[in-house]
Amino acid sequence: MKRFKALAMAGVLALSLVLTACGSNTGSGSTGNSGSSGNAGTAASSSGELIKVGVVNNPPSESGYREANVNDMEAVFSEANGYELKTFYSLKNDEQLQAAQGFITEGVDYLLISAAETTGWDEVLTKAQEAGIKVFLFDRMIDVDESLYEAAVVSDMAKEGDTAVQWLLDQKLDVYNVVHIQGAMGSDAQIGRTGALDAQFQSGAMNLVVQQTATWDEAEAKKIVESVINSNEDFNVIYAENDGMAKGAVAALDEAGITHGVNGKVIVMGFDCNSWALRELLAGNWNYDGQCSPFQAQIISDIIQGKRTIDSKIIINEEKGFDAATITQADIDTYGLGE
Repeated sequence: MKRFKALAMAGVLALSLVLTACGSNTGSGSTGNSGSSGNAGTAASSSGELIKVGVVNNPPSESGYREANVNDMEAVFSEANGYELKTFYSLKNDEQLQAAQGFITEGVDYLLISAAETTGWDEVLTKAQEAGIKVFLFDRMIDVDESLYEAAVVSDMAKEGDTAVQWLLDQKLDVYNVVHIQGAMGSDAQIGRTGALDAQFQSGAMNLVVQQTATWDEAEAKKIVESVINSNEDFNVIYAENDGMAKGAVAALDEAGITHGVNGKVIVMGFDCNSWALRELLAGNWNYDGQCSPFQAQIISDIIQGKRTIDSKIIINEEKGFDAATITQADIDTYGLGE
């Protein structure tokens, strides 16, 4: 009977999204229990029932980072570990908001959110609080009063940007002509990774050739760089806000016969540290990759189960950047995401 009700609720939510999003195919909601097991201990509510967790996230197709993040969530918040997991995936903030409201109506015990955008969440989180549902943010911050969530397990996106830009400044180029490929506008990752670079443009230390969003998409990034190449604009740096977009940019360079990486004409920079991207660094084809850890689920589970206390509302994952000149295979084995 529980499963029938869950499926019915999922159907209502899916129909609502179709009607309001005009048939958009960017969102994909799913409910049910994950069959994989993670490292969390057995969790159970006071009544002995599974703890209901609703996760609102970006889709795994967004990037290798997101795929690892989704897999981590599904592994830790599994039935074997005492949870009933319900998930919804979309790159659209309005669809995520509706899904979160659906989980509140359904009566989950915990609501976990990686928001597509930083704004618009006050009302939904207030309703969650009124319903006695505890909210955790993961991966990304949002602009709400901290009283509306239990804790945020996130990356310091601004620090990621600062670290990458400082590395670029340390290269001491005679001139910096930068093609800046941004992620989804308004997301915490985009804002943080853009901020430090914008400061360099504003100070005049670097020249902005083009600044355009590819919304984390490899093919769109390729089109942006192709357009710059066809315009005969001079550039020597590509700063892409994730690995997939850097890969698309490099494809455009290769087709145009433009050298890149160590001893190449164009410096290539990405973020997320997918294993395949770090191998590009090791081979000298890229120059820099900024780490962004996708593993937040175990920390949240430990808090839910009372194995970890909340000393600070914001829990920051420690991260660093990798340079083609110093990266090793051991680094790839330790920090690389995926195969």
